[in-house]
Amino acid sequence: MGAYAAAYERSIADPTRFWGLAARDIRWLVPPDRVLDDGAPPFYRWFTGGELNTCDNALDRHVEEGRGDQAALIYDSPVTGTTATYTYRELTDLVARFAGALRELGVQRGDRVVVYLPMIPDAVVAMLACARLGAVHSVVFGGFAAKELAVRIDHARPKVVVSASCGVEGSRVIAYKPLLDAALDLASHKVDRCVIRQRPQLHADLVRPRDVDWDEAVAQASPAGCVPVASTDPLYILYTSGTTGRPKGVVRDNGGHAVALRWSMENIYGVGPGDVFWAASDVGWVVGHSYIVYAPLLTGCTTVLYEGKPVGTPDAGAFWRVAAQHRVKALFTAPTAIRAVKKEDPDGALLAGHDLSAMDTLFLAGERLDPDTYHWAARVLGKPVIDHWWQTETGWPIVANLRGLEPMPVRPGSPSVAVPGFDVRVLAPDGTTAAPGADGAIVVRLPLPPGTLSTLWQDDERFVESYLTRYPGHYLTGDGGRIDADGYVWVMGRTDDVINVAGHRLSTGTMEEVIAGHPAVAECAVIGVQDALKGQVPRGLVVLKSGADVDLAVLRADLVAMVREQIGPVAALKEITVVGALPKTRSGKILRGAMRGIADGQDVTVPSTIEDPAVLEELRPVLRPPTAS
Repeated sequence: MGAYAAAYERSIADPTRFWGLAARDIRWLVPPDRVLDDGAPPFYRWFTGGELNTCDNALDRHVEEGRGDQAALIYDSPVTGTTATYTYRELTDLVARFAGALRELGVQRGDRVVVYLPMIPDAVVAMLACARLGAVHSVVFGGFAAKELAVRIDHARPKVVVSASCGVEGSRVIAYKPLLDAALDLASHKVDRCVIRQRPQLHADLVRPRDVDWDEAVAQASPAGCVPVASTDPLYILYTSGTTGRPKGVVRDNGGHAVALRWSMENIYGVGPGDVFWAASDVGWVVGHSYIVYAPLLTGCTTVLYEGKPVGTPDAGAFWRVAAQHRVKALFTAPTAIRAVKKEDPDGALLAGHDLSAMDTLFLAGERLDPDTYHWAARVLGKPVIDHWWQTETGWPIVANLRGLEPMPVRPGSPSVAVPGFDVRVLAPDGTTAAPGADGAIVVRLPLPPGTLSTLWQDDERFVESYLTRYPGHYLTGDGGRIDADGYVWVMGRTDDVINVAGHRLSTGTMEEVIAGHPAVAECAVIGVQDALKGQVPRGLVVLKSGADVDLAVLRADLVAMVREQIGPVAALKEITVVGALPKTRSGKILRGAMRGIADGQDVTVPSTIEDPAVLEELRPVLRPPTAS
């Protein structure tokens, strides 16, 4: 039995022993008396009775154990022309001092703090300072609309909001303070104080005494020590993308989170203490929480914080420049970022001159990795390209190719195998286990492993209703797919992206896979739209690679023929439109639901998480049915 198979079997057969051993890598102030508390299913708790502090494990212990002079955080900001490095000792000092400032403002263990910051070191400092005090942070993506920020403020009811005067998006300076002021006016919950980081690109007017300048607050405070918290106490609340009206705040605990993320770094990503790890994401998303801030620092790695884009800051070689300059061992980003690079630099010419000898692996997650993007990245980089699959709710990978435990052959289109701790199943609509290779709903048998969501903030009932009711005893991922005879999991997209064409259930993800294989296509989306005869029919939207010289009529005919040949005439894909760009969230997910609603003539509200609203607006005339007004 290989290392992976043995570890996976142990994790499922005896999770208490498996995770009890993993917990030894965490510094406990009080050791847990139970590894898994299963006394009140479906609510499971990990490491009950234990006490720790997540900031202590991410910073202080490394200083005490000899890593004080090692780089903890590298800040690279092409949009401001800034690069800075912070050692573990320096970062610990900054966090302790800001924690002292929060303490002076009345923040105590269990209080909530909303963090509304751009990708600057202060975002990492603020998150860790909350953890240091035992406070619960809720990071809201910098620049989020005032209404959406107000909804989260009302739901989390923070004592303090930490923000900045502005963010920088490419060449644009985005004023944050007017958005924050408007949100505070809209919110019914009144925030006691706001701490504002003044950035040189734009100075914000402060509303005294509510608003406090960051530097002034720190200057008046003494450093704070680490406050012990229970393993089961919440570390943070993270609202899932697009929540409006009734917020959905994922709750992450302290103990299970620390154990799982520490385990994942060496076993999944193949990185250890002293290695440089770069997650090219944003702290507003779960990837930023888990793999910019917590997991690398819990492990003793050097983590890269990048304030820029994959293209345009200044060009499509930005990722390769950062990876080479900082000697990155593992880069983790979203497939959409690589597709953007591929679109602008299809031959990978901008790799020239960048020494990527330190880089072992490119990891991709956040949406489905189509085989064409996989093959392109693997070809131009000449390095392993590893897909993996997880969710905001799980906090770390469900399915992966575990590079540190036992690297496996890559099968393009599959994120590989279930990660130890996740008992992944595929179920038919009647709840029975689907045969190998048969499509169904992807679920995880309870209990979920450490590090996954413990509940939704102040809404246990909705937690059960959303995730645990459809298939009792299982967590519903909301994704569909299959598991093949070798245990590889194939995730074909959200279950609501399965369309019914004349009684045939078809995956839009499968059609996208075919279309993306055309040499002129940079990226694509297939949506199901209403049809009077067949119920639904697929419709394709295609973005061409930069410089692609093709006859559009010929291209459409070729794509229709490819889908017909590889999937069959039942797919009924006949309408394909070439567009300039696809609408996406800031984390890179294509807004298929919004496009589908417009195509069906619905009055679709622009989602709060959209990266560029203009893209969706430009598509409205293209998508809207002829009969719609």
